[in-house]
Amino acid sequence: MLTYIIRRLLLTIPTLIGITLVTFIIVNLAPGDPAQFQSQGIMDPEVSIKTYEKLREYYGLDKPVHVRYVDWLGRLVTLDFGESMSTDRRPVADKIKERLWPTMSLAILAIGISLLLSIPIGIYSAVKKDKLFDTLSSTILYALYSVPSYVMAVPLILLLGVQWDLLPFQGMTSDNYDQLSFGGKAIDLVKHYTLITFCTTFGAWAFYARFVRQNMLEVLGQDYIRTARSKGLPEKTVIMKHGFRNSLIPLVTLMGLILPGIIGGSVILEVMFNWPGMGRLFFESMLSRDYPTIMALSFITACLVLLGTLLADLSYTFVDPRVSYD
Repeated sequence: MLTYIIRRLLLTIPTLIGITLVTFIIVNLAPGDPAQFQSQGIMDPEVSIKTYEKLREYYGLDKPVHVRYVDWLGRLVTLDFGESMSTDRRPVADKIKERLWPTMSLAILAIGISLLLSIPIGIYSAVKKDKLFDTLSSTILYALYSVPSYVMAVPLILLLGVQWDLLPFQGMTSDNYDQLSFGGKAIDLVKHYTLITFCTTFGAWAFYARFVRQNMLEVLGQDYIRTARSKGLPEKTVIMKHGFRNSLIPLVTLMGLILPGIIGGSVILEVMFNWPGMGRLFFESMLSRDYPTIMALSFITACLVLLGTLLADLSYTFVDPRVSYD
C-alpha cells in the first residue's frame, strides 16, 4: 500500500500544476487588476495614472503572465503564498489561518449531520420500499434536494432571524461574546451555527439519503441476500452485515468529495450569513482582484479534492477486504 500511496502522491504533482496554471491564466484574464481597484478612487487623473503604474510595478503586474506564474510556483514550493494584493497587504497565509476554522468547523458539522441522518434514512427507505415511510421521505428529500441552499437561506433569515428574532444570522458570535459565561458562549455559538449549518447540510443530506437508498435496493436484490435469508439469518444481520456493507464502496467514493464540495459551495452562504470563513474571503478577494489569495484558496481546494479522492481509495480496503493495493 505504501508504494501505491507514494505513486498517487507523485501523480498529484502534475495534476496540481495543471490546475494552478489554468486557474492563474483565468484569474489574470479577468478584467481589472488590484492596481486599478486601489487607484480608481483618486480624483486627479494624473495622480491616478501614476499611482496605477507604481502599484502595477510594486505587485509585479507589469511582468508577463508566464513569468508571474513561474515566480508564484517557485514560492509555492516553500508554501509561501505571498503577500495579499488588497489594501492591508498582509501575508496570505495569515489571512487564511484566520478564516480556516470557521469554514472547517462548519464543514465537519455538515458532513457529520448529513451522514448521520442520510444513512439510516436511506437504509430504512430501502427496506420499506413503496411503504408510507419511503413515500413520505422520498417526497421530502426530493423537495429538499431541488431547492438551492441560498434560496432556502432567504426565508429562514427573514422568518427566524428578522421577523421572529429566534436565531442570529450575522457572524459567528454575538458582539458581547467575550462577556458571556462558558455556558453562554456555547449557547451563543449553537445559535449562530444553526441556520448556516442547516443550509449547508440539507442538500447533501437529501442527496446521500437517496444515494444510500438506491444502492441498498440494488444490493438487496442480489442472490446472496436471498441466500442469507433462506439460511434463517436475522433480518437485521442480512440488512446491515450483508446488505449495507456491500453498498459502502459507492458511498465511500462519493464521500471523498464531500469536504471540498461543501467548502466550494460555502461562498454564497458565508456571504449571506456574514460568516468569517474561507468562502467569504474568496468572494472578497475576487472583488478586489487579490490574485495571491485567490490562487492560495484555489490551491487548497484542489489539494482537498485530491486528498479526499486518495482517502476514499484507501478506505476501500477497510470496506471490502478483497480490495488490495499491494
